[in-house]
Amino acid sequence: MISKLDLYKVFCTVANNESISKAAKELFMTQPAVSQAIRQLERELDTRLFNRTPKGVTLTDEGKLLFEYAHSAINLLEVGEEKILEFKNLTAGELKIGVGDTISRYFLLPSLEYFHNQYPNIKFKIVNGTTLEICSLLKSGKVDIAICNLPVDDPAIELRPCFDIQDIFVCGEKFRRLFQKPISFHDLVKLPLIFLEPNTISRKFVEEFLHGKGIQLEPEFELGSHDLLLEFAKINLGIACVTEQFSEGYLEKGILYEVPLKEPIPKRSIGVCSLKGVALSRAATKFVEIVEGIK
Repeated sequence: MISKLDLYKVFCTVANNESISKAAKELFMTQPAVSQAIRQLERELDTRLFNRTPKGVTLTDEGKLLFEYAHSAINLLEVGEEKILEFKNLTAGELKIGVGDTISRYFLLPSLEYFHNQYPNIKFKIVNGTTLEICSLLKSGKVDIAICNLPVDDPAIELRPCFDIQDIFVCGEKFRRLFQKPISFHDLVKLPLIFLEPNTISRKFVEEFLHGKGIQLEPEFELGSHDLLLEFAKINLGIACVTEQFSEGYLEKGILYEVPLKEPIPKRSIGVCSLKGVALSRAATKFVEIVEGIK
């Protein structure tokens, strides 16, 4: 049985052509099938839609009214289908990413550049925040994916670790002389320490590791960004806990020095977070593939 949508498509085609025979050719249908479809729609609406004439058909007043709405609706559906194809082919759309400032700068930019060069018509919306903030945005649907410091302990979120990172301690020239040989964590925490704020994943990871060794943290400074950690250590305000991969510029230039530890802090990861049970858009899927490939 022909669907209601198909009936309206036949109706609009007949109205545009003012001819059942011409509409039949355009629709690749027989003339009797087109006529039957029009009669079925007229029966369902209990309204005559066309005046039959020797030269063809013309719309009745009721038919003209219906055509205005049906024609607009079918056009909108066709535009929608075109947009779907654009999204599938990545020639249109928007990708909303939640990410922290530091990860954006040191980790995400190469992936963004590569993706944009491959799919220049996809728009980006980048929302910055802490890992906890952007995970909240992810669960509320305000971002498609989140690039986070891991681990994230949330049963609603699926994690894809992409890049291993190492937490280290660094110091400026003033403190360098104290570290002629590796130092224990128990001795290290006696010095003025510089950490990120307590609500960050990076801080929690190191803090829990030290707590497992019976060490309680009491930092001298608690800061809101990784860059500030580096700058505070640079002017010798204390020993900063930083991410090695995000501090390479300072270390390579001899602005800061890595503190030798008797025992390294375990590695952790940066990864992509998405909602469990929710399929990623094609754009988000392709972007995740790029992030996982650029390491």
